[in-house]
Amino acid sequence: MVLRCALTCAIAIAVALLGSCASRPESGFLSPVSEPAAGANEHTLLVATTRERDSRPGTLFNGERSGALDYATITVSVPPKHADGQVEWPSSPPGNPKTDFVVRQAAYIDGEKAFVRTLNSRLSAQPRGRRKVLIFIHGYNTMFAEGLYRFTQIIQDSGSPAVPVLFTWASQGSLTGYVYDTNSATVARDDLEHTLRLIAASDADEINIVAHSMGNWVTVEAIRQIKISGDTTGAHKVGAVVLAAPDIDIDVFRSQMRRIGRPRKPFFIVISKDDQALRFSRFIAGDRGRLGADSNVKELAAMGAIVVDLTTLKGTDSLSHGKFAQLASVAPQLERVLQEGIEANRGATPKSRTAVGGTLASFITLPIRIIDAPRQIISGQ
Repeated sequence: MVLRCALTCAIAIAVALLGSCASRPESGFLSPVSEPAAGANEHTLLVATTRERDSRPGTLFNGERSGALDYATITVSVPPKHADGQVEWPSSPPGNPKTDFVVRQAAYIDGEKAFVRTLNSRLSAQPRGRRKVLIFIHGYNTMFAEGLYRFTQIIQDSGSPAVPVLFTWASQGSLTGYVYDTNSATVARDDLEHTLRLIAASDADEINIVAHSMGNWVTVEAIRQIKISGDTTGAHKVGAVVLAAPDIDIDVFRSQMRRIGRPRKPFFIVISKDDQALRFSRFIAGDRGRLGADSNVKELAAMGAIVVDLTTLKGTDSLSHGKFAQLASVAPQLERVLQEGIEANRGATPKSRTAVGGTLASFITLPIRIIDAPRQIISGQ
């Protein structure tokens, strides 16, 4: 009976996932649109990827694994009537800049030296001491265009002035590709470590990281490898690390954190106990709890984490797995983290006061404090 119920649940989740992905931007959606739209906002992202280049027009990269890191720069336009937390997907490629997310410019970057030069050129637009990078690592079942547009939405909604860097690993973009994606994520951890080291050696003053779902496995593993190597040059530049809906076995995370040790600045771990995608992942993993849905918040706090529980927030997706995309609009204190990093939050406004008292800065210095009243956090009261 228990097995039958579990299978029924898994099938229901699979149907929901397939239903939500009926029309996905597999190919052609990244063809540049020449005419801008009045009132649209444009964001230029740098890309570091383990994906294979795709020769189909308007595609750039597919879900196959490349033998080496590759790089690109892409400018994305956000439509004038954009809604917070949403990606206005084109119904057909390449999209209409008046109503949709569209690409305005796209080009490959030839090698890591050119990537760093491009990054430093972008950073030079900010004064020293304010040169920040925001890195996003997407999750399972994510096509290249999906990761690109989702990150653009986060940048738009947070108002972050940081230079955005998308690290995109070779997700197959298929519900049935869970094992392939898991292996691709494992393959990508060395390349994310290398990317983090490149950025740490750049002119950046601070590096903030946002990871989602299976992307958390890649992220925490890369941080663990840096710690194991003994070469932590540039580690002082790491600011906020946001682990959103992490699809990591809880026991594995404990093991990773034992090796990493208590972080110099606390991780933000964003959880939601109604996350249906993580329930599916738990079933596939033999009923082993996932960090993003079954966590003991007191234990995580003891590890040096700040737990953001979004269980009571109504998600914009049917599986409640994408709530992280709403963070910039529902949690003002995290918006400030994305905008300015941890060190700049010393003068947080009354709007960003939390239910546990004080500003974000006051409990950044007290990493054992837990955010455990999401209704008040979301309303900013």
